Formats: sequence, C-alpha cells, structure tokens
Amino acid sequence: MSNFINTEDGYFSLTQTGTICIGVLIVLLIVLSAFLRKKPVEGEHEKKEKKGFSARQIVFCAAALALGFATSYIKVFSMPFGGSVTLCSMLFVVLIGYWYGPEVGLMSGFAYGFLEFAQDGGNYILSPMQACMDYIFAFAALGLSGFFYQKKNGLIKGYIVAILVRGLFHTIGGYLYWMDYMPDNFPKSLAAIYPIVYNYSYILAEAVITLIVISLPPVKKALVRVGMMARE
Repeated sequence: MSNFINTEDGYFSLTQTGTICIGVLIVLLIVLSAFLRKKPVEGEHEKKEKKGFSARQIVFCAAALALGFATSYIKVFSMPFGGSVTLCSMLFVVLIGYWYGPEVGLMSGFAYGFLEFAQDGGNYILSPMQACMDYIFAFAALGLSGFFYQKKNGLIKGYIVAILVRGLFHTIGGYLYWMDYMPDNFPKSLAAIYPIVYNYSYILAEAVITLIVISLPPVKKALVRVGMMARE
C-alpha cells in the first residue's frame, strides 16, 4: 500500500506510482464504458442490440472529460477544506450522460472522480471511505444526467439532478468526517446544517453560473449542434 499512498500525520496522499496507476485506471474505465454502450441495429424483421461504441463517441467522451478536468483548474474561488466554483467543469461530465445515457454517463463520472482525486493529490483525504464519498461517488453522480437522455429540456433537468446528488454525497461525507473541522466562527445555532451550507454553497453557485451560460441562445445552439455530432 505504501507504494501507492502515503500516510503521514494521519492524512492520505498519492505517491507518483499511485497517480500513474489512477491514470491507467481512468483510461481502462473509458474503454470499458465504450463497450458497455448498446447500439440498436436494424435486422430484416426485428431490431437487435449489440454492444459497441464508435471511435467518434470515444473521442467525444474523452474530450468532454478533458475539458471538464481542464476547466476545474479555472477557479472563481476555493473552499478551505475542498470544493470550488469552477468554469462550468461539471457541465462537461454531465454532457456525456446526456449524450449517451446513464451507463456511459455513470462510468465516465466514476472515471472523472479519480481524475479529481489525482488532482488534489490526497490533500483532502481523511479515510478511504471519505475519499469515495467526496470523489468517486460524488462525481459518478454527474452521470445521472443520462436518465434524461434525449428528453425535452433533458440537459437542464439532468444537470440539476446530477449536481444536487453530487452535493448529497459531499454532505453525507461532511456529517461523517468533517464536522470536527467546522470553523469556530460558524454560528453554533446552525451547526447541524454546516455540511449542507458548506457543500451546496459552492455547488449551487457554479450551477447558477452554468445554467445562465447554457441558456444563452448562441451557447444553446452550439450545444445542440455538438450533441447531434456526438450521437452520429
């Protein structure tokens, strides 16, 4: 375990080997999600389903994850114990589910969680289960947008549901692991809702920015066009 994770002063952090292994795992997850995708095929008398994913679709998934990861570095502000308002980084992960459905969306969100974990380098890790709540499960939830696949206003609905569930995982982790880190100046009368206030403050702030951006006519038109290209 020491080859992959450092445990100093009670905190967990990734070694260089651990970071490389996570990168390899992410690539494998993307490839696996490609084969989990089912595509309808017309037969002479019936429709059959086969597993497969086109090169174009793999490229779009990889590009969306890369854009999400890149924009996660562009931060409007950061919270003291993890979490930040970024340049619409969650949107790019949500788009994958909206394009290709929940299976690919959840798998891509799962992979993105490992990317975020590697990005932070273990700076906000208290235990393996807390890491799962704050990274793996939370970012996998962004793939829930896939349940709104090809539905009317599906992107907006899927985005809202996805980010709310992401916040739920962070909040549960907050109650289980982060209550001892509540600032002394936080109102004691509101201590019971500290994880809710902490986590949804930055998630909803980014959500408002993102929803305004994607509601702009040029952006909306561009997203429709990209979505059509992604599904070809």
